[in-house]
Amino acid sequence: MDQHIPEVIKAFGLNSKEYTATVFGSGLIHKTYLVQRSGIPAYILQQVNHNVFKKPEDISHNLLVIGNYISVDAPDYPFTFPVKSTEGNDYVIIDENYFRIFNFIEDTHTIDTCLQPEQAYEAAVQFGRFTSILNDFRTDMLRYTIPGFHDLSFRYQEFISATENGNAARLSESTDIAQGLFSWKNIADQFEHICNDPHFRKRATHHDTKISNVLLDKNNHGVCVIDLDTVMPGYFISDVGDMIRTYVSPANEEDTDLANIEVRKDFVQAIYIGYMEDMGSKLTAYEIAHFIYAGKFMIYMQALRFYTDYLYDDRYYGAAYSNHNLNRAMNQMKLLQELIKSEKELLSSF
Repeated sequence: MDQHIPEVIKAFGLNSKEYTATVFGSGLIHKTYLVQRSGIPAYILQQVNHNVFKKPEDISHNLLVIGNYISVDAPDYPFTFPVKSTEGNDYVIIDENYFRIFNFIEDTHTIDTCLQPEQAYEAAVQFGRFTSILNDFRTDMLRYTIPGFHDLSFRYQEFISATENGNAARLSESTDIAQGLFSWKNIADQFEHICNDPHFRKRATHHDTKISNVLLDKNNHGVCVIDLDTVMPGYFISDVGDMIRTYVSPANEEDTDLANIEVRKDFVQAIYIGYMEDMGSKLTAYEIAHFIYAGKFMIYMQALRFYTDYLYDDRYYGAAYSNHNLNRAMNQMKLLQELIKSEKELLSSF
């Protein structure tokens, strides 16, 4: 438990003797706590990771302008504004640490792993609904909380630089991986075309569509999306791609047994049906034709990022063992291979 928690609770006008905080959820970026009063959940408290989010005030700005828009354009959507501190701010800073609090939404829960197509469908509905609600929102009002986050051109250049300037011994021991990643450069080239194509448009996009970022009710129906820190201008391929990347295989990115990695076609179809429920009328025919490309885009980008980090001695993701990021890259490459194998069949099923 962070030593600052009692002081944080007090800064938001709460009596630290009446409220208790316990570690909550499985998020990797922020430290999250459930704040309870007499055993009843009341708030979600988070310590913002300002190593990832260099300007937490930009998050607050985005939440404010998005929330104001939704409160007028879709007042029934359960958007939760941050709780104000006693000084009227969306967050407090204590010893250079950023903290914020949200009201706990009753009778909701999250899951960490997508185990059924129905869960993929519910999540896709919610991410599609969120972007659909913001379809006419002016994206120039948003700030980029993580610049270059889903910029595949940038990530590809980082990969090139790593092969030239990274750990030479690691590169020589994994040239087959580097060559495999080079061979898929067409995925990065296609992204360049998308960025210059008027048939693709930028919208307010979540950018982190893992299943744990969807609130579910007691009947496991979707309620809303959460963790909006990465909402920035972007293309729909970011959200759809991340769902495909994280939902469709029974093996997650940490699995070192590549035989466990497969593309469950019914999960892909569930994502398509769910996302298109609200976004089908918003996307152009050209965008829709890139639905499976979205998965290739995100999986390839993540493989590049893992391998780049491996060549740079694991300075971004860290590593629990020497080849951790190399294995992660190989895992994503296998998933990409499986998706490419299934692409024609999947497209014909939509």
